[in-house]
Amino acid sequence: MATNILMPALSPTMEEGKLSRWLVKEGDTVKSGTILAEIETDKATMEFEAVDEGKIGKILVPEGSEGVKVNAPIAVLLDEGEKYDASSAPAVAAPKKSEAPKEETLKAEAPQSEVAKPAVPAAPVPQTAAPQAAPVQDGKRVFASPLARRIAAQKGIDIYTLSGTGPHGRIVRADVENAMPGAKPAAAAPSAAVGAPSGFAALPDAKLFYKPDSYEEIPHDSMRKAIAKRLTAAKALIPHYYLTIDCNLTALMATREALNATAPKGKDKVPAYKLSVNDFVLKASAMALIKHPDVNASWTETSIIRHKQADVGIAVAIPGGLITPIIFGAQSKGLVEISNAAKDLAGRARDKKLKPQEYEGGGFSVSNLGMFGIKSFTSIINPPQSCIIAVGAGEERPVVSNGKIEIATVMTVTMSCDHRVVDGATGAKFLQTFKQFIEEPASMLL
Repeated sequence: MATNILMPALSPTMEEGKLSRWLVKEGDTVKSGTILAEIETDKATMEFEAVDEGKIGKILVPEGSEGVKVNAPIAVLLDEGEKYDASSAPAVAAPKKSEAPKEETLKAEAPQSEVAKPAVPAAPVPQTAAPQAAPVQDGKRVFASPLARRIAAQKGIDIYTLSGTGPHGRIVRADVENAMPGAKPAAAAPSAAVGAPSGFAALPDAKLFYKPDSYEEIPHDSMRKAIAKRLTAAKALIPHYYLTIDCNLTALMATREALNATAPKGKDKVPAYKLSVNDFVLKASAMALIKHPDVNASWTETSIIRHKQADVGIAVAIPGGLITPIIFGAQSKGLVEISNAAKDLAGRARDKKLKPQEYEGGGFSVSNLGMFGIKSFTSIINPPQSCIIAVGAGEERPVVSNGKIEIATVMTVTMSCDHRVVDGATGAKFLQTFKQFIEEPASMLL
């Protein structure tokens, strides 16, 4: 029986993606684990594996198609000896090309408050057959291969009771064949997905205010759309507040210079490591999170969850946007290990080679613009995290020490906090500990 190969959800937040390249062609025989295609999400380009065996009967979505919705049919898989029947193929909407909206004229006599709110187009109705869509029960979506769903129906097995062993938790044939009929479904865990804010009036299109020949229009790519949606929701739904502190880097700079000077060199005379100020910031953040578990936490609609280790994200600028890969368990890593991990993650982030598990989750983030000479700034919290620190440049400033004015290298750090999780005094105590670790690097060894 012909079954549809569906656009996979390669991360928990993925809603659509770009089918960059097919790695199989019509007529090819595939088995579970065969790489079918390369899918580009808003953060990375990932390989998509087959979960069932069969023959590629028809490719429904050509490579290079953008905006392919999750769970939409992209190809048809045939059983052994079966032939493709076009009359029974699912109807698939052709991928849309981005089109610039028609220019409108803003009437001079109409005040800005009376500019009509743009109509929101109705969501397209999926044309696929109902059995091919991911089942939904009590708000829970279950991803399973068509073959697995068919076998489950034949054996009388409730697919909601199963745990998938396929890619990204997808339920495959083996999961159903090994399951016992009659099992009760597990209780669904409450979710706290961050959606787009509602109840806000739409702003007028910026193009209404400019002459058509006065600008160049650059269409949004999937990354820019995701950043806009996620950060708009984060800023609107998370009650941010900000705490700022200055850190004296005199001792840190001396420690950094001494450690770098002792780095062993290979045959090419290149040092084995070169520590940066940001490496110390990451380590100090991790150590402070362990000392202040109330900060190392995340908000859900039913509880506050405290993380058992310090998973610290690093904001990395990449072409067209940014991404925050995570150093997991940073509190137990040394400065050299943190430095090497940060360089590796940043390099693969710029090449869009990170896996979702390397940039999703985490409990805290560090954003550093000091290398651009920025003195201080504030950052938007990256949910489900509850805090992020914005690190400015270390610069020489006059400071008062023992009643005397001296020149010291000072760095300004501003922490954005989610007030639902972290109260003001709690955040202030965290920054005090962070400052102590930065100003006395040896204290991180205690």
